[in-house]
Amino acid sequence: MTTNESPLAGLDFALVGPGRVGTSLALWAVARGARCRSVAGGPGSSRAAPLAARLGATAAGGAELADPEAGCILIAVPDAKIAEVARRLAGRRRSGVALHVSGALGASVLAPLVAAGCRAGAFHPLRAFPAVEEDVRAAAGTFYALDGDAEARSMGRRLAKAFDGESAVVDEELRPLYHWAASVAAGSLVALLATAHDVARRLNLPDSARRGYDRLAAGALGAALASGDPAAAMTGPAARGDLETLHRHLEALAARRPDLLSLAVELARTVVARAAENAPLDPAQLAVAEWLARPDLLDRAKDRVLASPRPKSA
Repeated sequence: MTTNESPLAGLDFALVGPGRVGTSLALWAVARGARCRSVAGGPGSSRAAPLAARLGATAAGGAELADPEAGCILIAVPDAKIAEVARRLAGRRRSGVALHVSGALGASVLAPLVAAGCRAGAFHPLRAFPAVEEDVRAAAGTFYALDGDAEARSMGRRLAKAFDGESAVVDEELRPLYHWAASVAAGSLVALLATAHDVARRLNLPDSARRGYDRLAAGALGAALASGDPAAAMTGPAARGDLETLHRHLEALAARRPDLLSLAVELARTVVARAAENAPLDPAQLAVAEWLARPDLLDRAKDRVLASPRPKSA
């Protein structure tokens, strides 16, 4: 393997937390020339030893937690456990760089390590890990949110470049909203598709209709990504100012799925708000915006249903 193929040659690292994210990052680092010295899991972890054996590393645990000689420690544990891990590591670390992979937290959670003499920061991969991603080529184009001191940021940039990704500093005070937006782009998007599937099931629609929703979602997302401006690619009655259809939607929801009424209204309001940021609203869109702004909108939708013959339950 040439030097160009080994951008992390000479880097020794230790992994704390062999879950999906930590395992993926460790595999990518080794594929790019780094050496894993140790893998540490939580009490009773069944993942640390197999991963360590695969990478030619030592399985650490208990008081050891991570090899103190590693130049970099990757901390890939749940957010609530990062501070505890930092305190435990601080008793064994006096140098090197420690990076946690949380998106919502900044470098300050690693303060015990800084006090012990380490450089510390954050290295958050902006992507979903529904399973371990073994092939480093799949990481190409991933964005990494950095934080911390100069040396920690430098290490983060080196890792991101080695993984063919991009990186930038996202300061600690910005990270909770940055991470919320990430949750919207991934988890909330999937939750909305799951809601469409749930409606289809309750209406006893055929499986082909659910697959149709999938294709519809994939096509809409593809168009949004291709446009470079998702707001310009929005479709649907709220986006085009179709007030009559929105009336029908809310009345149907009030009758059959009142639990989804608030969600439907907030989504429609969001569509109109994003559309207004992209271009001036036309008269039909303005009418929709004014209607959606009514504080009694949900109550009126429910009242209209109560005043009508009740439809059969879905």
